[in-house]
Amino acid sequence: MLDPGSLYTLQGTPPALVEPHLVVALSGFVDAGSAVRLAVGHLRDVCEHEVVATFDVDQLHDYRARRPTMTFAGDRWADYEAPALQLELLRDAEGSALLLLSGPEPDVQWERFTRAAWQLADRFGVRQTVVLSAAPTAVPHTRPSGVTASASRPELLEGYRTWDVEARVPGHAAGLLHLRGAQEGRDVLSVLAHVPHYLAANDYPDAAAVLVRTLSGETGLALPVDTLLEAASATRVEVDAQVADSAEAAAVVSALEEQYDAQGDEGRGTGAASAFLPTADELGAEFERFLAHREEDPGAE
Repeated sequence: MLDPGSLYTLQGTPPALVEPHLVVALSGFVDAGSAVRLAVGHLRDVCEHEVVATFDVDQLHDYRARRPTMTFAGDRWADYEAPALQLELLRDAEGSALLLLSGPEPDVQWERFTRAAWQLADRFGVRQTVVLSAAPTAVPHTRPSGVTASASRPELLEGYRTWDVEARVPGHAAGLLHLRGAQEGRDVLSVLAHVPHYLAANDYPDAAAVLVRTLSGETGLALPVDTLLEAASATRVEVDAQVADSAEAAAVVSALEEQYDAQGDEGRGTGAASAFLPTADELGAEFERFLAHREEDPGAE
């Protein structure tokens, strides 16, 4: 069995941390509305950050399936945007820290990558891991984004809504990391943001904001979301204008609003845990539509 430690390289002197949270935010698959990618960018904007470990992407990335961008400048190749999978140390304005594992989901060696990630978690004394993701669901853009959660033990789910359904869905590296962590007795919480299915292929900052807010509540870090909320407001204005120009789209949004509102506060929960919860069939249908779009556009991240 190949040593998982050879998948990554520590950068500089490892910082001394006291039971930090580890946040896993992999882009590329379960990232409807690019909510995870937007959340990662925002975290870097509002926190001091430094790279503490880098993964050997050449061992994990399928370049022909997800081709990195290169810049051609008339008579020469000028730039190459190499994919980066890395572990960063983030500190908020008060100096509190968390670890962020982010980058493109590995295409291969999932088991080895998972062992490497947990090896790093043990090195830094991680006490709880929070996995971020986003999925297309039957919710309207005119209502607040919500989240549902799953965890390695029931106590971690206090205050969250869950999907009480059993469904077979395509696997992903973050899901395997959660599963293996749970099997080893680790504290792992996965948070899934809800994105309107008709906006799943577009940037949806409202879902990114709810991920960051949830993360702030879990870690106790001061993570402001003002800029994400401003972007979400601008996105809503734009979508409202597009919906107003289409009677068919307006009818879809209206039906989703009625369905959402019919759940009431008791059905949706409150705060970060609020959301319309689709049935297993609806969840499967939305995932199929989302995955069909990704198959048509294999370069999507």
